Amino acid sequence: MDSNNKRRILVILESIVVGLLTFLLILTNCLSSLDFIAWDSLYQIPRGIDSKIKIIGVDEKTMAELGPIQTWSRSTYADLLNKLNENEDAKPALVGFDIQFSGNVDEGDDAFVEAASASGNVVIVNHLIYGRKLEQNENGLWVAPVNDVEQPYDALADVCDIGFSNVAQDSDGVVRRIIPVEKYTDESGNVTEQRMFSSVLYEKYCDYTGTTPRAVPTDIYGRSIINYSGRPGDYEYISMIDVLDGTIDARAFTGSIVLVGAYATGMQDAFSVPTGGSQQMYGVEIHANILQSYIQGRFSVNGNATLFGIIAAIIAMALHIIFRKLKPWQSLIILLATIGIEVGVLMAVNNHGSAYSIIYLPLVLVLSFFYCLAINYVTEKARKKKVLNAFKKYVAPQIIDEISKGGDFQIKLGGENRDIAVLFVDIRGFTTMSEALEPEQVVEILNEYLSLTTKSIFDNSGTLDKFVGDATMAVFNSPFDLPDYEFKAVCAAMDIVNGGKALEKTLMEKYGRSVGFGVGVNVGPAVVGNIGCEFRMDFTAIGDTVNTAARLEANAKKGQVLISDVLYERVKDRVDVAEIGEIPLKGKSKGVFVYEVTEVHRENA
Repeated sequence: MDSNNKRRILVILESIVVGLLTFLLILTNCLSSLDFIAWDSLYQIPRGIDSKIKIIGVDEKTMAELGPIQTWSRSTYADLLNKLNENEDAKPALVGFDIQFSGNVDEGDDAFVEAASASGNVVIVNHLIYGRKLEQNENGLWVAPVNDVEQPYDALADVCDIGFSNVAQDSDGVVRRIIPVEKYTDESGNVTEQRMFSSVLYEKYCDYTGTTPRAVPTDIYGRSIINYSGRPGDYEYISMIDVLDGTIDARAFTGSIVLVGAYATGMQDAFSVPTGGSQQMYGVEIHANILQSYIQGRFSVNGNATLFGIIAAIIAMALHIIFRKLKPWQSLIILLATIGIEVGVLMAVNNHGSAYSIIYLPLVLVLSFFYCLAINYVTEKARKKKVLNAFKKYVAPQIIDEISKGGDFQIKLGGENRDIAVLFVDIRGFTTMSEALEPEQVVEILNEYLSLTTKSIFDNSGTLDKFVGDATMAVFNSPFDLPDYEFKAVCAAMDIVNGGKALEKTLMEKYGRSVGFGVGVNVGPAVVGNIGCEFRMDFTAIGDTVNTAARLEANAKKGQVLISDVLYERVKDRVDVAEIGEIPLKGKSKGVFVYEVTEVHRENA
């Protein structure tokens, strides 16, 4: 199996893992606390409160005048109702008390019953007491059962509508949902439906306006998500004492839904809500928000997690494959666009009644993006290492080290004009020697020679261009810029000749044969680059400079380093030479003045 097929299979396996991770995260909602934060930021955007809903608060100011609420006679509430209803043509549409009226207190109880009965538009609350041990309901779901109901005193319950005031808190303590209807089974086995305070208010308000109540969507647990309309303190609030003493004209509440409830911190009726930030919202304000959701039909429920998980998994799988193919900046644009589209779609869907987990698809896509980024980095690093290892066969190690530090892998393809130094070296007497020795011995001698020439070239930062039989070609200042390349080429030539003397002695002792080297070096312009055709290319140098160097090498005797006059002019201050004179070179109409290098002075380099 080739590398491309292996890579395709790997990418497919990765995408499957990405899809499964997305599906499982959505299905289990294991990061619910993070998801709740996203919900609150995107779903719970205050849309403006309904001016028909007004709050009369039992606040610090009221209790400063009337004393602690626990000490009040219920005649106080009777006085409030009478005040609100004193003008028959300017009375509120509804009055809801989010206050517990359990048991009898004093003669004020009867006054409150009489006022509520005369008003005919009062809704009060009871309180559900839930069991701590979960039980399975008729749908096989584990829920907390209602073990008892704390009811208002009987006389008041007989003249008012009643709904429970409990609000449901999520695992992080924030009130995001309601349970519109709860079932309660009493000791006799009788089952009654207990309806929420806001739900009862809504139905009473529909009776008042002559409209048909809307059905509220619920999930399998009977819950609905509140879409809050306001923040803490947004609803119009009036201190209860200001109504009682006439500071506020009761006609201000004409046709309104009036909610009476705790509006002081010490009354322990405040909760964390999605729109509150660090500020809590009083229970009566929460019921105002719920009531407005009823009136405007803006509840939603958790959508089908399985279906959404499958869709999100498919999207995540497809995008992972795309991320693996595209450049990082292209993938980043697609990632941000996808997250933006998901947020927009889910907000629109929520406004039409279905809410879905927000964070999991973006989270997995971000992980996928960074995974692909890391894989691309590792792959590119491995590719560069492979390139460097390949270059090490041709280029001096110190050049490779410099390239790896700078990360500059730019080599012009197709050819470019460069000024280079070219070195050719050949074994003198190799043909005669090869005829007299065994093939294995010839190969061993050749390898010794090639090792010497390669080391000498690399030690002077040259590039090994090619081996042609027993000849070696090297270039300096290609494919990368090389300082003082002319002198380094001459030094490499002298190192080869000097090293050949030691090699000659070794071979004489071992095989009774000696070899020597002839070297030619030239400098000048040449075309360097990929030379060849589509299916076979060779990175090399061509031109008259290269041909002249080859001709110089052909004229060099054993142990000689011949250089052209052009090269001599560039290095003459650092070399000792013997003049050879002008010699004709094959293929050139005019001869070249040639020098033999006898010594190099590296200390002047």
